[in-house]
Amino acid sequence: MSISEARNISHTVSEFILLGFPCRWEIQFLLFSIFFVTYILTLLGNMAIVCAVRWDLRLHTPMYILLANFSFLEICYVNSDVPNMLANFLSQTKTISFAQCFLQLYFFFSLGTTECLFLSIMAYDRFLAICHPLHYPTVMTIKFCCSLVIFCWVYGFLWFLIPVILVTQLPFCGPNVIDDFLCDLGPLLALASACVPIPGTVLICGTMSSLLIFATFFYIIGSYTLVLRAVVQVPSVAGRKKAFSTCSSHLAVVFLFYGSVMMTYVSPGSGQAEGMQKFTTLFYSVLTPFFNPMIYSLRNKEMKDALKKVLGVS
Repeated sequence: MSISEARNISHTVSEFILLGFPCRWEIQFLLFSIFFVTYILTLLGNMAIVCAVRWDLRLHTPMYILLANFSFLEICYVNSDVPNMLANFLSQTKTISFAQCFLQLYFFFSLGTTECLFLSIMAYDRFLAICHPLHYPTVMTIKFCCSLVIFCWVYGFLWFLIPVILVTQLPFCGPNVIDDFLCDLGPLLALASACVPIPGTVLICGTMSSLLIFATFFYIIGSYTLVLRAVVQVPSVAGRKKAFSTCSSHLAVVFLFYGSVMMTYVSPGSGQAEGMQKFTTLFYSVLTPFFNPMIYSLRNKEMKDALKKVLGVS
């Protein structure tokens, strides 16, 4: 079947079925309860960080401005997939329309791209602050910091625009069951390839995913390698401890996020470890945003003090 012939019947697929986590109704309701609580705590934790940075003048510095924007990004990120996942737990049909599916795909990937960029910019900020402390105030100004934030948001929503458009043009000629809890790239490519070979689209999506992931990951690792080398040379024990505390928080988030992302998107549509894909996706899209507020607040005295002020805790 040619692509043109397949496209002529692609309109038969007007919706997709998201299998999610198929199990008995009692287990479905238990999972709904667990993820609902996790979702609410994720929103509250990240909103607390945003409010703390907004209301505490001591935190109006580039590092905390980036952190507040990162927490706001996490709020948007979980809202791109978790509400639909929660609704599917209680749904009998578990369907999502064609348009909603690709809209979710676009926002999910755009926000994920923005997260990669934010983690890179946060690594750059720590590199400047620790390796070049004398130049830091003149380089990382509030204006420059805001420019970096705007760059992350704009570029994040542009990077995967063409791949998503290409995927929407693929023929979906019959199979419409997605063994996942969201409209992810790999399962959609697998459905389309069941109708007609799509090596070009798979190559483009895989290349852009791999380029983004590895470029930002190795930049972050390179930055923190230089940072940790500089931290070891700090003469003050207290200074080393404070610098290492900040860096270890960032690195913990990086490894949590990138570890699961690499397992999923370095080769989308390859069909490898299909049974595990939904669990790796669940980890970085639901659990990592849940852990981030705890990682950043528990290892940072200034943030803990600001959160206590916001929450009215003495």
